[in-house]
Order: sequence, then structure tokens, then C-alpha cells
Amino acid sequence: MFPEAHILNVDLTRNKVSEELLSAEIFRLYPGGSALALYLILHKIKTGVDPLSPDNILVFAVSPLTGLTVSGLSRMVVESKSPLTKGIGDSQSGGFFPAYLKGNGWDAIVFKGKAIKPVYLYISGKDIQLRSAEHLWGRVTGEAEQILKKELGEEIEVAQIGPAGENLVRYACILSRCRYANGRTGVGAVMGSKNLRAVVVKKTKARKPLDSVGFSELNKNISNKINSNPFLSSLSKYGTSGGMSFYNVIGFLPTRNMSSGWFPEGIQELSTMDNIPKKRDTCFACAVGCKKQVELPSSHINSIYGAPEYETCIALGSDCGISNPVSILISNQLCNMYGIDSISCGATIAFAIECYKNGLLIDKDTGGIKLKFGDEMQIQQLIEMIAKREGIGDLLAEGSERISQKLGRNSHRFVMAVKGLEIPAHMPQYKPALGLIYAVNPFGADHNSSGHDTDLVHPTDDTRKKLVQLGIYKNYEEPYVLDDEKVKFAFKSQCFYSLLDTLCLCNFVWGLDGIYSPLDLVKLCKLGIGWETSLDELMLIGERRLNMMRFFNSREGFNKRDDYLPERFFMPLPTGPSKGIYIDKFKFDSAIRLYYHLAGWDVAAGNPTKKTLRRLSLEWLLGGD
Repeated sequence: MFPEAHILNVDLTRNKVSEELLSAEIFRLYPGGSALALYLILHKIKTGVDPLSPDNILVFAVSPLTGLTVSGLSRMVVESKSPLTKGIGDSQSGGFFPAYLKGNGWDAIVFKGKAIKPVYLYISGKDIQLRSAEHLWGRVTGEAEQILKKELGEEIEVAQIGPAGENLVRYACILSRCRYANGRTGVGAVMGSKNLRAVVVKKTKARKPLDSVGFSELNKNISNKINSNPFLSSLSKYGTSGGMSFYNVIGFLPTRNMSSGWFPEGIQELSTMDNIPKKRDTCFACAVGCKKQVELPSSHINSIYGAPEYETCIALGSDCGISNPVSILISNQLCNMYGIDSISCGATIAFAIECYKNGLLIDKDTGGIKLKFGDEMQIQQLIEMIAKREGIGDLLAEGSERISQKLGRNSHRFVMAVKGLEIPAHMPQYKPALGLIYAVNPFGADHNSSGHDTDLVHPTDDTRKKLVQLGIYKNYEEPYVLDDEKVKFAFKSQCFYSLLDTLCLCNFVWGLDGIYSPLDLVKLCKLGIGWETSLDELMLIGERRLNMMRFFNSREGFNKRDDYLPERFFMPLPTGPSKGIYIDKFKFDSAIRLYYHLAGWDVAAGNPTKKTLRRLSLEWLLGGD
């Protein structure tokens, strides 16, 4: 029997908390994570609400599977209307906080209103308290967590904002253990706008599966499976930053605001990132251990802030013209101390540098700072100014799209963002199907919302088996192709990864390159909680979530015109091994039209049709229609 969902409603204005039960019938349609959060948001947020007003809703959500002792099952979504994009804001994280939130008996927390003074929420089972956080306000994340543990003991997990969230930086994030980030779309700014500094949960015992014998079989030989998987074994050894040198060699390392994929002066230094001593870190009950920590006392690098992911290494590295690994480590630490999404931060700085280089920003705008690529100290200075909204940092805290709207003068050609969300460090010229997902994804450019083109290039037997289970059959000799089969791959894999974001599963472990297959996920549901399901039902859940997001955006005025890529990607790359490669604009526009057809969206408007919403059991969104 499918469980009911336990929702904790927190009214910060009235300083009141209450429990809401969601029926098993409804919960099965929206079984946790992003889908559950969207169901709550679509019922509780009015159209046109200011994202930073008390009327916006902020939802933390896990799934019925969260916290079971299988790798990749401790993730959480934070969802809201985004202050960065004005559309739906979605952000995923791992770590330990999600497992303990579920262990305390809660499937979601819904925050509304605004506290009169800074507060944090304390959760120990049914013991729910809103407590003063005035003594935490203004402190960096490491200091605040240390204070909370001194007050409450070590047996807690803390999800918090830093000064950037307090100061409403539009790409502020939420961090647990000062390094596991709900990074994208500015959910940290929404939390700050509510005077909510942190959510604290008591640690709990691990959850037990319904079928412990079958569960043990699912976990069997897990170390061998990781070691025999080239992708996972690399993650386990190096973390996610291990691919930088490879992308530079082939000419697809985002460099200087993505104006190039070639960073020749960084070849030697970038390769040394893998050689910096790292301590293995992991999420709850996960055997992969892709997270890393670095301690360099000589450079004031503290291990509690972790080590930079691949995306951070690029955004605050080559995209800003920086190759020094220690400088990247410092910039990563500053982002985690202040609570800033490193992808949007680096991309916004890179955009500003290119604007300055072209005379669109001048010394009067920057307070005399002469912005330039490759200046390590300047990047670190700008991060602190952004977090505090000081000087030019106040403008940079708005994100590249909003800055461009203010500057005008054709500055938009330098904005590397979609729907206002800065583009991650995977170049669409190399991965055009991923570029298609960047364009059509409801909350903007995201690299974790689908499979990557490289999954189809000489896939391993294991990856091929997973692709076939999703109905994807064609292999490719190179990733650059964008044909009809690639569009089908983009859509089907997006529905699958949307499912993973609903069930709060790690796509490293449960994705196309991971340990488990889509059919193993069907087994997990039965063994873990007794959910008799099928791959068809699960894929519909993923598709339902995408359509709910798209419907939310349509209410806010989004349509086909918001599905685009920056023009830079349709122009030949200028230098290096990738010189001359670009995305064919005609083929890309055709791919968007085919995607709409596959998704059941109106080709003229780019939004879900009534027929599609009804097929996905979303007829309630149509109101009285």
C-alpha cells in the first residue's frame, strides 16, 4: 500500500506550524521531490507573485525512498518561484540532511510568509520549534553551523543560507555541512527573504526496507560494480573535477565567457587539480564517494567547505581565465562560506568582464575596478562584494540576464544563460542534444536534467542495456550530431532524469552511467516500500513533473520565445582543436519543433496542450475548463 505524505506547514508570519496529510492516491501521482513540491506550489502560489515577497512559497521535499540504505538515495529538492528567472525554481542536493529529514517523519516542509526577525526551524520528530537566529545572522556558514552544534549538540544536520542569502543575491544557495548545495535558481535568496536562516533536523537511525533480503541482493557486490564502471571509478577517485584536462584537449572547455573551448595556458595547471591531496567524502549510505574535501592550511583552505566540483572549477576557473588550482579552491570556499551558487557566480563575473572589455561597463560602473580575465585576486574580491552587495557586487548579484537588461547596448550577446539561468560547463557545440535540453528545460540551462550526447557514443554494454530499457537504440560515432533520434533521446532521457529528481535519486548512481538500471528502480520501489509499479508508471511521473513546471511557467508568461540558446553557440569556435565547430541553427530550430511534438506541447506556443495535461492526470490545472 502506498503511504500518505506528511507535510509540515510553516507560517513564518504567524509563527505557527501544522501538519497536513496528503492521501496515498495523490502522493502516488506526485511521489516526492520536485513533483510533490510542484503540486504544493501550484495549489498555494498565486500567479504573478514577487519571488522575494512573503507570498512566495518555499518547499523542501524528499521522497518515500529517501534514507533507505542504498547508494544515491539521500537527495532533496528545494522548489520555489525563482528570484533569478521569475519562472519555476528547482534545485537538488545530496548529503545527509535529506535522509534525516525523512527519518524524522516528514516528506516536505512548506514555508510561507516572513518572520519578523531572523529565525531557524528545529525539527526532532513531531517536536517542531521556530527559534531565534539573530545570533547567526551575518555569519558565514561554517561559523553558523559551529554555533548551532555548540547549542544543540553534534547530532544534528543543518541546511542554511549564508550572508548572500540574507542579502538577497539572486543566485544565493542553501548549504548543508557547508558543502552540499541546493545551488541553482536562487532558492537561498527566497529563504533569506523570509528571514529564515536555517533548518535543523535531529539525526535519526537509518530506515529499514520492507524486504531486507531482497534489498541485500540489490546491494550485492556494490564495490565491484563501482570499480568495473569507468565513470564511477573515476568519480570515486578524483571527484567530478577529473574531466577538465580531457575537455581542454578536445577543445570544449568553456573559456573566457564561453567565447572559446580552448585554454592552452591552463593545460599544465588544470591537470594538477587531480593531484591535490583530497579526503574522500560521501553522501548518506553511498559507496561511490564522489564528494571530496581539501585541507591546505598554507592557503587557509578549510576541509569543511569541500572541494570544487567540475562545474565550479570551470565557472570560477577557465571561464574567468583562471587556471591556478589553489585560486579555484579559494573561490569555491568563498562561495560556500557566503552561500553562493558557483555556476551563476562565475558565469556572471565572466559576462561582466567581457562587457567591460567591450566598453559596456566602465570604471564608473565598477568603482574603478578594471575587470579582466585571469586576475585571481580580483575574482575573489568580486565574490565577497557580491555576497555583501557592495559596490559593483550589488549589480553582479542580480545575475547576467538582469545586468544585460539594465545595460542594453546589445550586451545580451554576451549573456550565457537560458531563461536567466547561467549555462553550466558542458558546451552545447559538443553536446547538441544537451543544448536542446538547456533551451527547453523549464527552469533554464541545467546539465543534470537529461542524459548527455556522449552516452550514445560507443556506450558500454551496461549503458546500452539501460538505453534500450528507455527505448533508445541508436549509437553514434561522434557526439556532434543533432538528428531526430538525438531529439528522441533528449526527450526520453529528460523524462527519466525528471523521475530521478522526483524520487530524489542521484543521477550518478541511478542515471545512464550509474550502477543501477531503470528496471532496478522498479525493484527498488517494491523492495523498499512495497510499491508495485512499472517502468511505464515511473516514466509518466517524470513527464508529469516536466509538464507541471512548464504549466507554472506558462502562468507567468513564458512561452516558445524563452526556449533558445545564446547566438554564440551557432557561430564557429575560433581556436584550438574544436575550431570551426558550431550548432546548425536550422537543425536546432527543427529539433525544438520535434521536441514539442514528442512532448505533446503546442508547437506555436511551446506549452502543454489540454490533451497532454489530461493524459498525465493534470486536468485539475485547467480549472473549470
